[in-house]
Amino acid sequence: MALAKDNWVDKRVLRNARKKKAKLVFDRFEEQQPQCTFGMAPRGDVCCKNCYQGPCRIIPGKQEKGICGAGADTIVARNLVRHTAAGAAQHTDHAREAVLLLHDIAKGKVKGYKIKDEAKLRAFAKKLGKKSSGPIRKVAEAVALEALEDFRRQEGMFQKSEGEYLNWLRITALPERIKTWKKLGILPINADMETSHALHQTAMGVDADPVNLLMETLRLGLVDGYAGLHLATDMQDIIFGTPKLTQSMSNLGVIKPDYVNIAVHGHMPIMSEKVVEWAGKLKAQAKKVGAKGVNLVGVCCTGNEILMRHGIPLAGHEMQSEMVIATGAVEAMVVDVQCIYPSVQDVASCFHTKIITTMDYARIPGAIHIPLKLENADKAAKEIIMTGIRNFRNRQRKSVCIPNKKTEAWAGFSAEMILAALSKVDKKDPLKPLIDNIVNGNILGIAAVVGCRNPKLRGERFGEKLIETLIKNNVLVVVTGCMAHTAAQNGLMNPNGAKMAGKGLRAVLTAIGKANGLPGPIPPVLHMGSCVDNSRIETVLNAVASKLNVPIHKLPVAASAPEYQQEKAVSIGVWALTLGIATHINPIPPVTGSQLVTKVLTEDLEKITGGKVLVATTPEAAAKAMIGHIKKKRKGLGLK
Repeated sequence: MALAKDNWVDKRVLRNARKKKAKLVFDRFEEQQPQCTFGMAPRGDVCCKNCYQGPCRIIPGKQEKGICGAGADTIVARNLVRHTAAGAAQHTDHAREAVLLLHDIAKGKVKGYKIKDEAKLRAFAKKLGKKSSGPIRKVAEAVALEALEDFRRQEGMFQKSEGEYLNWLRITALPERIKTWKKLGILPINADMETSHALHQTAMGVDADPVNLLMETLRLGLVDGYAGLHLATDMQDIIFGTPKLTQSMSNLGVIKPDYVNIAVHGHMPIMSEKVVEWAGKLKAQAKKVGAKGVNLVGVCCTGNEILMRHGIPLAGHEMQSEMVIATGAVEAMVVDVQCIYPSVQDVASCFHTKIITTMDYARIPGAIHIPLKLENADKAAKEIIMTGIRNFRNRQRKSVCIPNKKTEAWAGFSAEMILAALSKVDKKDPLKPLIDNIVNGNILGIAAVVGCRNPKLRGERFGEKLIETLIKNNVLVVVTGCMAHTAAQNGLMNPNGAKMAGKGLRAVLTAIGKANGLPGPIPPVLHMGSCVDNSRIETVLNAVASKLNVPIHKLPVAASAPEYQQEKAVSIGVWALTLGIATHINPIPPVTGSQLVTKVLTEDLEKITGGKVLVATTPEAAAKAMIGHIKKKRKGLGLK
């Protein structure tokens, strides 16, 4: 069975699930076989479902047009726009919630939250041209209102203005990039307006020009990058604190047999921060029911959020979420939004686990719903923890199967933390050690490996093999999202992982570790956070590009989403392309039915933004493509 090759699939837990007749993602994947391959690589056909005359099939040489007359190029471009818009909407929705929280804190409307990074808040006020001194709540209100403007600034189709665009793009992106995007006419005005406009633009009977549609895709990538990723990360750092280096553990073994185990799954720290707080406050209540305490574990991106701020261990990535329940030792899994299988309730019904939903627009039939509103956050979080505590007595001892697998994981490498670590090497010029080692070749380049895990790639260890190959070739790797779980579980996010790195990279990691008073090297793979925290990667690249006075697209960097599955992974990838980053994506997206779209993404785009899509369906080929691109960029800079 292909699953046997995936080291994150614990066979004992799998048997435990089978014994309870609990179907996991792998089982449902097999039941779906054969899946519809229409519109997917390597076929050249296309499917359109954008109106009720269809669905329409485009088959080269047989059916060249849909009922409305749209051809393959138009349909593929429309579909890409819609996927990107949906992904961007997920991140901008996330960001807006964080902005509204900051505004409510500023207005004194909520008591359970406060500002933890005042210096960062004041720095953003200064960037926005607002008063950065004085009472912190006044500064917070000014910053929140400027952020909210990115959701309400208006412009009509007949009122095009070149002077108004996202505030967060204006204060974050490099001038060279803004100039390029302005020339292309893709600067976004209002996050919500742009995603709404994309649905209108791609409706039957509106835009049929594939090139114009691809420009809209790039605009949506900017919406995602600045009104989604950057805005969410920045707001969350201001409210919950900017991550610093922390050490913890990962994999299913972090679940403890004698504790009330509560798993936190989803993406928004507005919920998880409160759960962490009340898990600490209710230890005595847990002891009253016979447990030693409350053990909180993280799943998916919420896991990354509470790991990097509190050292809460990572239990598993998205595809392990059901396995967390199938250990039989989890009293409750509390979820908010994004990447949550509805099946967690089905699996939980085979055990004693309670699934608790917290968002009114993200409910699951059969789950307990405890709405977490800002005004009742403490009350809701307390009830969530108490639900888990009360459920401890219902644990079926014979059904408990906790693996021994757990691996040390170092996290919290925010841009600020990276600069702080480098400053111990060179206090006056923290970036100099990094740049010097890129120039001398100890570090060949930098690669971001991000995104989801995909059941289509079961048994391939795609993400693991790609990361291992990159670091062996002296490429410094940064990770976010579920790929961070992957790296952690494979021992690549702790100092021992440096043994797998190439000689040059290992020497740099050791020198940085020594300068920071560590007994050995720092990890070869740096944890930068959750999916929205891909913004931190740009912050570092902006600093390096500014220091060298070259645009990002000339730097020896590349990115990969080696097992993407979510629409938001598409929007993140498109944003990377707008920055000028060569980006590998796998599986091959449904664009191959259009020669025009495929050519633009893999060839022509490099002349437009500097970025391009790298196509590779094996980890070896992906590493080769990324390393080849990095070497090409080194040559362009005159480096060996």
